[in-house]
Amino acid sequence: MKMKASKPLPETIPTSSMADIAFLLIIFFMLTITIEVDKTQVVLPKTTLRMEIPKKAAYVSLDSAGQVKVSNGEEISASVPPAEVFAFAAGVVATDPGKEFVLKADAGVPYRQVDEVIDSLKRAKVRIIYLLSDQKTVDSAG
Repeated sequence: MKMKASKPLPETIPTSSMADIAFLLIIFFMLTITIEVDKTQVVLPKTTLRMEIPKKAAYVSLDSAGQVKVSNGEEISASVPPAEVFAFAAGVVATDPGKEFVLKADAGVPYRQVDEVIDSLKRAKVRIIYLLSDQKTVDSAG
């Protein structure tokens, strides 16, 4: 019996599992992404102390133009008049009494305005208030 010589198959890259890999990558990135709820751009004051801030904390931001933005930690921040910080904080504390708050103030904001916001948070019975600053790692041995 006579056999014909077969033509050599062209060299190709196996792409049958490429769709599976792409799908797994999409799932991985969807599960590991964190969405920043407060995107207010401020120049933070300097500090040497470094602490970890909870991911689901509520935010109050003061920018250099005097604009106040608030977020309950789950929704994107929204602008409010400075007088309504108390009402916002009281509403958040009513739903979650142990909720932490992060105060994010521009370095150029007068301390009087920062103090008014802190007083509003205290009147709303907020238990834990973090003051966000430009954090630099400090050598604990020195």
